[in-house]
Amino acid sequence: MRILVVNVNTTESITRSIGEQAATVASPGTEIVPLTPSFGAASVEGNYESYLAAIAVMEAVRGYPEPFDAIIQAGYGEHGREGLQELFDVPVVDITEAAASTAQFLGRTYSVVTSLDRTVPLIEDRLRLAGLSARCASVRASGLAVLDLERDPAAAVDAIAEQAARAVRDDRAEVICLGCGGMSGLAERVVHRTGVPVVDGVTAAVTIAESLVRLGLTTSKVRTYAPPRPKVMTNWPPAGVRTGQRVPA
Repeated sequence: MRILVVNVNTTESITRSIGEQAATVASPGTEIVPLTPSFGAASVEGNYESYLAAIAVMEAVRGYPEPFDAIIQAGYGEHGREGLQELFDVPVVDITEAAASTAQFLGRTYSVVTSLDRTVPLIEDRLRLAGLSARCASVRASGLAVLDLERDPAAAVDAIAEQAARAVRDDRAEVICLGCGGMSGLAERVVHRTGVPVVDGVTAAVTIAESLVRLGLTTSKVRTYAPPRPKVMTNWPPAGVRTGQRVPA
């Protein structure tokens, strides 16, 4: 089984980190292929960058030359999952939905701890669109930019754990979701600080994708995710757009 794990930003060190974390839970025989889009923002922290990332992720997957069995979109609250489902019939798993759906098996309510406050509305909207908001106690911002997670990991853990602890204490959350692909790998340290289950969306997405493939399930093409209708695409792709780059895990 081959699963493409596509970073939504162009920072290859984050792609490597996501790929390494995904591999920790992959079953024997599952190949994790981390992909970095060839264009877009170094970090995705707003609507413009998120819509740009959606196109970049779709083009990265479209340009991948080998067969694959599932796709993971490794950005929290990002746009584009629906477009991937139109383009491909393999299972497409978004880490936002993977984390939230997994959390609901573990407690009555969950909270998301993310990066900057400006990303909170994007995550709330994606959870609402996915039908996963009813049991969401809160979405809290750590105040960290995405790239801060790499610059100072110790401070990042402190900021994330502080908001997670407040979510448990003040918002009555029973489970915490790490609301950024760049937070992948921090779950155990946040568990230690909060005493509640902590769900990493990347690893949750891998296990969900594997189970869907093993069950022989594919994306429905009857209506919502039917393939795009053939038509003339003007000036697409723009000059300079390349296929996504595979990053060694």
